[in-house]
Amino acid sequence: MTIHAPPPEGGRIIDEPMETALSRRYLAYALSTITNRALPDVRDGFKPVHRRILYAMHQMRLNPQAAARKCAKVVGEVMGGYHPHGDASIYEALVRLAQDFAQRYPLVDGQGNFGNIDGDSAAAMRYTECKLTPAAVLLLDGIDQDAVDFRPTYDDQDEEPIVLPAGFPNLLANGSSGIAVGMATSIPPHNVGELIDACQLLLERPDATTEDLVQHVPGPDFPTGGVAVEGHASILDAYETGRGGVRLRARWETEDLGRGVWRIIVTEMPYQVQKSRLIEALADLIEHKKAPLLGDVRDESAEDIRLILEPKNRTIEPEMLMESLFKLSDLEVRFPINMNVLDASGTPRVMGLKDCLRAFLDHRREVLNRRSQWRIERVEKRLHLLEGLRIVFLNLDEVIRIVREEEQPKAVLIARFRLTEVQADFILDTRLRQLARLEEMTIEKEFNALSEELANLKALTSSEGKQWKAISKELEAVRKALISPRRTTIAEAVDTSAFVAPEAFIPREAITVILSERGWIRAAKGKVEDPSELKFKEGDQLAYLVPAYTTDKLLVAASDGRIFTIGADKLASGRGHGEPLRLMIDLDEKAEIINVLAHQPGGKLLIASKAGYGFIAPEDDTLAQKRGGKQVLNGEMLAVLRVTGDHVATIGENIKTLIFPLAELPEMGRGKGVKLQSFKQGGLADITVFNAETGPEWADGGGRRRNWPDWKDWLGKRAGAGRQGPRGLRKFR
Repeated sequence: MTIHAPPPEGGRIIDEPMETALSRRYLAYALSTITNRALPDVRDGFKPVHRRILYAMHQMRLNPQAAARKCAKVVGEVMGGYHPHGDASIYEALVRLAQDFAQRYPLVDGQGNFGNIDGDSAAAMRYTECKLTPAAVLLLDGIDQDAVDFRPTYDDQDEEPIVLPAGFPNLLANGSSGIAVGMATSIPPHNVGELIDACQLLLERPDATTEDLVQHVPGPDFPTGGVAVEGHASILDAYETGRGGVRLRARWETEDLGRGVWRIIVTEMPYQVQKSRLIEALADLIEHKKAPLLGDVRDESAEDIRLILEPKNRTIEPEMLMESLFKLSDLEVRFPINMNVLDASGTPRVMGLKDCLRAFLDHRREVLNRRSQWRIERVEKRLHLLEGLRIVFLNLDEVIRIVREEEQPKAVLIARFRLTEVQADFILDTRLRQLARLEEMTIEKEFNALSEELANLKALTSSEGKQWKAISKELEAVRKALISPRRTTIAEAVDTSAFVAPEAFIPREAITVILSERGWIRAAKGKVEDPSELKFKEGDQLAYLVPAYTTDKLLVAASDGRIFTIGADKLASGRGHGEPLRLMIDLDEKAEIINVLAHQPGGKLLIASKAGYGFIAPEDDTLAQKRGGKQVLNGEMLAVLRVTGDHVATIGENIKTLIFPLAELPEMGRGKGVKLQSFKQGGLADITVFNAETGPEWADGGGRRRNWPDWKDWLGKRAGAGRQGPRGLRKFR
């Protein structure tokens, strides 16, 4: 279809395909999100909102020595002049820049309530005040000396920097995270001293490898401390490729209370874990008996973190308790590393550690050259004026006479002393008494000093080697200004397989799992002798009754081909109606439960589809680790049966029956399977597994079980059509 141009005379109707219109507009939205909101610039590590906040505060002269101003004033300045978005998003970004538990090197000095590690939000912007920190000043240093490019603001009333000069590698120092359209970024914080050491290594040896750099930057350094238990090889791979992750654990110690009694004291939290929510989660684990080793948890924190964990009994080893909690709670988290950034040209790229540091150093070189050129222009202008002053000093009386007596002193001065127009204007703008006070030594001293500075600057801009030496010197000064000890300990990777799983400490008690037709599940203690006495919600009734133990895993098979895994110890008590099964697993609304089994390690299951295909699956392969379950069958699942015999009997929807040896079915982990029975029309109605010695049974219309002594008359090969079954045979169960 041809795309027509907009109609004349100011018409606004454009005739174009919907697909073209949507794709063009969505692409524009995606690019805007990526470049203007979600991804940081590799050079200064900022997204536009953070850059605009710092620049606005710089323009307001909120330096560390100045008095703090209301955050509402800063937010208004940013919103009105630079950032065309709501005040809430701007204030949220400003608050994060001030939080010492969120930023490794805070860039805003906040006064008032700026939130805490418990997850409490900051006070309203009208109550809080702020100013820049020394670290922020280092990032802005040189911005008024033409160090970076500027662009018009959104309303064309002013200009804003495209990037900040960035005196230190802020991208890696404070980290960044964001979600764009089709891509995301997650960069952990690092120690500035280590980053600068790595930069110095790159300046000395540009061919240094990532492994060489990791000798100086062994891993992230989070503001909340903690212990990183990721292996060296894994961290090296993440820094090499720009993608990976690091496991971070809370720091803890054992406090001896005497007489064999002890407790755990947690002193440092994993990064971005809210303490209050962690305590709630631990208390919930205790209440629902999901943390069998933990007896109690309480918070005794003041300014420092002090979380008390008490064991169930004194015989438990502290390491065993903590390893179980690391698995069950956010006392251990995995921080993803995805170093997706905008490069100097504004293109999204995933960069490794070396690429990020190299981009920072290249940016610093450009800043150095631009600042040097800016200074050269001003030194040359001042030297030009000083040359005119030297002439004035040598001919002071004549200059004064010309100024006092001539009608056009400017033209006379230019003609008499061969001055430029700029020099003549400067002399005429200078008061006579100041001219009288000029001393030749003062002029000569300033002239010589500036001449030397000019020579050094020109030598610097013409020599790449001198530029890198100057950058090295600047970085060393920054290192001394920001140096701080590492907070996160880099430990060896922990092999959790050496520890006993928490499930091993769950008491083994007999239970009966009760699942209703409407999907409410619960566990009654012991054996249910009379199912008719069970109570259900109005209009609901019993669907499955499964004997099990609290240590068992339940396999829940759904008609969409998935098998879900639920710990029997996690089921609600049998006293009430239980809880909806769909809250425990991600079961599709259209899917139905077709069976519930207690997992038997080493067992085998017969999987059959409604289309008449099936296979044998090892039970251990059907266990799922996630709420979404495990896709076992490709197609609509009809039955999941435990293999307890050596023959299979099938009934088609055409009421024809076939029996064949179980050995004819293949064993596989997942798939479509092989044909069980052939049908001209319809599909499989029911299936069972039985032992040839005892023979099969089937259920008649009245619910009674009937023997099938002559079953061998229906014996055949798998995938056969079968023949009409005994009178009344419609299903086996």
